[in-house]
Amino acid sequence: MANFYAARYARALLDVLEGSQADLEAANRELGDFDEAWCGSVALRNVWLDPSFPARQKVDLLDKLNGRLGLSGPVRNFLAVILNHERIGGWAEILGEFRKLLRGDLAIDKVEWTSARALGEAERREVEARIHALTGRGVEATFREDPALLGGARLQIGSTVYDASVRGRLDALKETLAGG
Repeated sequence: MANFYAARYARALLDVLEGSQADLEAANRELGDFDEAWCGSVALRNVWLDPSFPARQKVDLLDKLNGRLGLSGPVRNFLAVILNHERIGGWAEILGEFRKLLRGDLAIDKVEWTSARALGEAERREVEARIHALTGRGVEATFREDPALLGGARLQIGSTVYDASVRGRLDALKETLAGG
């Protein structure tokens, strides 16, 4: 499926939801639950992707699955539309586009934190809280370990990099001494 269609479906769902941040996050969790079912069952995917099965049977299968997932009306209806229009083959793209749009609507920054040592869970939460306090936006952080930094950390928010690592300071000192 072309990204054009995935983006259109994702935008349509976001427009229908138009709720609070909690409603949007709940819908995102529900889509994640559906995605787990989608990824976890080859038989389910085979039925939904098979054009010989009528759309009504596919939606009935969705409704049976919904008995276990407990999807909200808008999310269930959105998935039924995708099934009825034979767009379920592009599910991964649609979900990806929805989450990309959701991050923008909820003002969530994707950040990458690289440190010389691995951080514990409490330290990760503290880093996310501090970044949130500084930016005033939500944070979706990826944490990496790079012993070559020697100490300190490097933070990337979008295209901006803040380097407070020992390796970064040594490289800056080297540049200063070489240039001067």
